[in-house]
Amino acid sequence: MDSLFGKTVFITGASRGIGKAIALRAAQDGANVVIAAKTVQPHPKLAGTIHSAAQEIEDAGGSALALAVDVRDEDAVEAAVTRAVERFGGIDILVNNASAISLTDTLHTPTKRFDLMLDVNLRGTWTTTRACLPHLLRAENPHILVLSPPLNLDPRWLAPHTAYTISKYGMSLCVLGLAEEFRERRVAVNALWPRTVIATAATEMLPGVDLNTCRRPDIVSDAAHWILTRPSHEYTGNFFIDEAVLALAGVTDFDVYAIDPSQPLLADLFLD
Repeated sequence: MDSLFGKTVFITGASRGIGKAIALRAAQDGANVVIAAKTVQPHPKLAGTIHSAAQEIEDAGGSALALAVDVRDEDAVEAAVTRAVERFGGIDILVNNASAISLTDTLHTPTKRFDLMLDVNLRGTWTTTRACLPHLLRAENPHILVLSPPLNLDPRWLAPHTAYTISKYGMSLCVLGLAEEFRERRVAVNALWPRTVIATAATEMLPGVDLNTCRRPDIVSDAAHWILTRPSHEYTGNFFIDEAVLALAGVTDFDVYAIDPSQPLLADLFLD
């Protein structure tokens, strides 16, 4: 149970950042990894495509299937799931990582941006989960992992960026409901969120974030690996925090994950 060898892991938004880190950790075990993401051609500001990620996964010891998928497109999601099953014979794990972010207040959030965040974050999570579930229900140890925060209704987490918070809490509500809905069918549904801001290409574009006060994506991928190797019937309905997960796994030195261990860490959103 401590390895993902031979498991098929379907990850949205896996061409870079946290999604790619989770993919590479699974690849180290010899997993089959489906990279379901939008970026086919190199982006001028964000490094990484589905093809470069696939090559890294193969180099790390996994088997990769790169699929161009916009999670807002239900037909594209369904087609990607079909291709994954044709290639690898099933799906054992779904990681809902794809997410859109805009930390803007109401007057500076156009409706188009609001729609984007709801469509990618909430609807994309729902659509991809629904497409994968028939295959997960046939898996030996099925897991769904959602990169979303604990449900914290303190208004201070809504006031500065209500639209974004609604979209992320929508993902978390999916976790809450689906975990209970599929508890008796032994499909684990959990959320994972970082204690600190994670240094990614997307983070570099956020104003006011000093990457030296962040941690590397590896802390999230190591925590995800621990969760995804637990028995699905014993670990479901949890809102995990990466640092707390790794403490359960016996990790005591978190400095190894820091960009600069000498700097104070920047706490992530939604955590008291």
